[in-house]
Amino acid sequence: MLQLQSQLNDATNGEDWVKGLTKDAKEINWRRCIYMECAEMIDSFSWKHWKNIKQEPDWANLQIEVVDVWHFVMSLAIENYSKTLRGGIDELAINISNLESFSKIDIKNDDFASQKKIILKVEDIMRKVLSQEELELEALLADFFDLVVFSGLDLETLYRLYVGKNILNQFRQDHGYKEGTYVKVWAGEEDNVIMKRIWEDNADITPDSLYNELTKLYFSMTKS
Repeated sequence: MLQLQSQLNDATNGEDWVKGLTKDAKEINWRRCIYMECAEMIDSFSWKHWKNIKQEPDWANLQIEVVDVWHFVMSLAIENYSKTLRGGIDELAINISNLESFSKIDIKNDDFASQKKIILKVEDIMRKVLSQEELELEALLADFFDLVVFSGLDLETLYRLYVGKNILNQFRQDHGYKEGTYVKVWAGEEDNVIMKRIWEDNADITPDSLYNELTKLYFSMTKS
């Protein structure tokens, strides 16, 4: 996943993204990316005391948002290792796999925690990335892996959803996302939901086949 994320960042932002700038000299702020996605994640729940108080949580959207945050957590971690001279992707991958917190997600899981417990964990993550202090990367990863478990995911399902979203992100970039011409809602459904359904309905689908299926559906559902 770290390798795929690095390749996606190279393609999207240029190979110097670890220095905090895109190929167009626009500043990259991975911490901000994380807390903004976390805010979207909280909206998977009817947390507002004045609106839709009986609405059920959107568990599918929660899982997609967890994967979105994972994109940015990995990017921040790769950038941090580069800037602090701790090593590259291989060293980062080894160190993450040796964390005690990582072992929590290496157990099959499909149970959701309570809404309150999940939101509190999301807010813990937000506090860490909003802090102006030196990044506590291992603590951030520990909180994120807790969130993975709370969200009914494990290492295998996180990986599958990550690969699916990685392919979707590549597809978006290839079809005008950065230029603002990409259509995100296909016949009334967000592309995230469609991608997730394709993965769930086709357990053995390859990344290339997923990209091709997205291409076929995109043009049939948005260009008619």
